[in-house]
Amino acid sequence: MSTDKSTHHHTHKAIAKSAGVIGIATFCSRILGFIRDIVIARLFGVYIYAQAFVIAFRIPNLFRDLVGEGATNAAIVPVFSEYSVKHTKEEFWELANVVLNLLLIVLVSLTLLGITFAPLIVRLIAPGFAASPEKLATTILLTRIIFPYILLISLAAYCMGILNSLKHFAVPAFAPCLLNISIIVFAMIFGEGIKGLALGVLVGGALQLAIQIPVLYKKGFRLKVPRTLKHPAAKTIGKLMTPRLLSSSIYQLNNFVDSIFGSLAWIVGEGGVAVLYFSYRLIQFPLGIFSNALSQAILPTFSTQALEDNREKMKLTLSWGLRSLFFVMLPASAAFIVLAKPIITTLFGGGRFDSYSADMTASALVFYSIGLFAYGAIKILQSCFFSLKDTVTPTKIAALSLILNIIFITALMYPLKIGGIALANSISGIISFLVLLRMLKRKIGDFYSKEIFISFMRILLASICMGAVCYFFNATDLIASAHIINKFVNLTLLILLGIISYIGFCVIFRVSEMWELWRWLRKNK
Repeated sequence: MSTDKSTHHHTHKAIAKSAGVIGIATFCSRILGFIRDIVIARLFGVYIYAQAFVIAFRIPNLFRDLVGEGATNAAIVPVFSEYSVKHTKEEFWELANVVLNLLLIVLVSLTLLGITFAPLIVRLIAPGFAASPEKLATTILLTRIIFPYILLISLAAYCMGILNSLKHFAVPAFAPCLLNISIIVFAMIFGEGIKGLALGVLVGGALQLAIQIPVLYKKGFRLKVPRTLKHPAAKTIGKLMTPRLLSSSIYQLNNFVDSIFGSLAWIVGEGGVAVLYFSYRLIQFPLGIFSNALSQAILPTFSTQALEDNREKMKLTLSWGLRSLFFVMLPASAAFIVLAKPIITTLFGGGRFDSYSADMTASALVFYSIGLFAYGAIKILQSCFFSLKDTVTPTKIAALSLILNIIFITALMYPLKIGGIALANSISGIISFLVLLRMLKRKIGDFYSKEIFISFMRILLASICMGAVCYFFNATDLIASAHIINKFVNLTLLILLGIISYIGFCVIFRVSEMWELWRWLRKNK
C-alpha cells in the first residue's frame, strides 16, 4: 500500500493544489458572505425583511442547483472531462454550444414560469407566512424581482463546469465573491427595504457570469448556433442529469421542509426561517472552504480514474479525501458546539439582531454542527458515484434523507423548538452518510475502511479535547466584553487557542493526517 501511495502522490498533490485554489477563493467568498450576512442581520434582524429575503432567494437557488451547479457536478464535468480526452477541440466546443443552447431554452422557460407562479410557490414553501399579509406580500414581490437570477447563475455554473472539466478552477471559484460584494454594496446604499437586496442579487449574478466569459473565450469557446441540438454526448448528459434532477429536487425539498416548519412561528418561535439561514450560513463556512473545494477538485480525478477503470487508484484517492475531510470538519464541529453563543453575538450582534435573535441562532448552530462531518463526507462520496456515472444511488439516499428529516423534525421540533429542526438535519445526514458509504463499498470494494475508521476516531478524540479546552476558557468569561472590538479580539484568541490545542492533541493521539499535511507543506514551500 505504501508503494501505491507513493505512486499516486503526484495525483493527490494536484488535487490538493486545485482544492487549495478553490479553498482560497471560497474563503474569500465566505468572508464576504459573512460581511453580507452581518449587514443583513443588523439591518433586519430575524424579522420580516430578513425572512422574506431568505425565502425569495431560496427559490431561484433551487433551480440553480437543478439545472446549474447540480448538473455541472453530476453530468457536465464527467462527460466533458471524458470528451476532452477522447475528442478534438473542435468537437469539444461543438458539444459546449449544443449544451448551452439547450440550457438557455430550459432556463428562460423556468424564469418566466417562476415569475408567473411566485404567489403559489411562496405559499407552498412558507405556509406560516399566510398569517401575516405584509410578510407574504413582501416575499412574493421580492421573489418576482430576483427570479431572473436563476438564468444568470445557472449560466455561470455552466461556464464553471466547462472550465473545471479543462481543470481551470481559479476564476470560477472567485466568481461568487462578486455576488456577495454586490449585495453588500446595494444593501448599504439603500438601507432598510427590499430594493437593495433585489438589485444586489441581480447585479451579482450578472457579474459572476461576465467574469468567466473572457476565460472561456481564451480557452477556445466561440458562441455559435449549432446546426442541430441532437448530439450523442448531450443525450448522455441528459441521461445522467435526469436522476440528478430528482436527487437535487429531493435535497432542495429537504431545505424547503426546513422552511415550511421554520415558518410556523407559533411552534418554533418568530423568525425561524431567518434563524435557520444565519446558523446554516456559519456551517457553510468550513463546508465551502474545504469540503466543497475538495469535492469539486477531486471530481475530475475520479472521472479520469473511472475512465481508466483503475479502481485501486480511486480507492486510494477516496480514502485520502475522506480522511482529509475529517481532519478539518470534526474540530470545526467541536468549535461551533462549544462557542456557538460567542460566535453568533460577535459576528451578528447589533442593530436589529437582538438577544432573542442570538439565542435562537446559537441553538440552531449547535445542533447543525453535530452533522457537519457527514454533510462534507456525503459530497466526497457523491463525487465518486458521479464519476462512475451512477446518479441513481445518490438519488435513493437523498430520498431516504428527506423521509428521515421529516420524521425527526416532527418528533423534535416541539420539545427543542428551532433546535429540533437543526438536529433532525444532523441525524438524517449522518444516517445518509453511513448508508452511502456502505453502498459505495459494495460497488467498488473496500477502500481502506479500517484506516479511515481509525483516523476518524483519533481525530474525534483530538477534537473533543480541543472543544474541552475552548469550553473551559470561554466559561471563565474570557469572551465577555462591553466593547465590540474586544469581542472580536477575544473570539480570535479563543479560536487560535483551539487551533494550537488541536495540533497538540493531534500529536498526542498520533493523527497521521497532520503529518501528511506538514510534509506536503515542506515539499511545496
